[in-house]
Amino acid sequence: MKQIIPLFSCALFVATTVQAQDASVAIKAGVNLANVTISDNGSIDDAKTLTSFQAGVQADLPITKFFSLQPGLFFTGKGAKTSVGSSSDATYYKASSNPMYIELPLNAVFKLPLSKDNNFFVGAGPYAAMGIAGKNKVEGKVFGVAFNSSENIKFSNDDPTTSTQEGAGIGIMRRFDYGLNGVAGIEADAFLLTLQYGYGLANIASEGNSNANDRNKHRVLSLTLGVKL
Repeated sequence: MKQIIPLFSCALFVATTVQAQDASVAIKAGVNLANVTISDNGSIDDAKTLTSFQAGVQADLPITKFFSLQPGLFFTGKGAKTSVGSSSDATYYKASSNPMYIELPLNAVFKLPLSKDNNFFVGAGPYAAMGIAGKNKVEGKVFGVAFNSSENIKFSNDDPTTSTQEGAGIGIMRRFDYGLNGVAGIEADAFLLTLQYGYGLANIASEGNSNANDRNKHRVLSLTLGVKL
């Protein structure tokens, strides 16, 4: 984690110095299909996919005509859901966890011209994120008697650069997330359409949780539309 911040700063400085006059900024927003791994080997249960969203800004800093660095700042939703039965049953259960993060991605992108003003792009890079909000929601019925609850997600205030997990506990989520992104999309003169997959590397369960060994990690597929400023 502590190596990522200098990486962002260095990339911004280099790209701005090389071709600052060609840099651009886009406002982006779109839908997230979020999930969390359920085993040590990284498998997920597709039925637990949670629909959320993301919004933010992204810069495009050209290094060459066909290669750019794209740092960004996003407010993004992650998490997962689970359910047993349906709301029409006498007994059913639904639960969701939707943590919200401030996320800093830095993608290296290669561009392939499709026409004078249109490019296809593909790339990858790291991201670092900090949990700032979110809700855990539960609803259901037991023999026809309904119940529901909604609670703010609790994050541990740990130092991500140490092996010690400060503030760990049952039901508490680690505040800091990091991982890798893979991106692809179409860039036009005034907008861009991006498909991105976020591959989390951080175990988000705190050590005080009995499920910490499950290696719960975020997986997020995003489709966003960006408008260039």
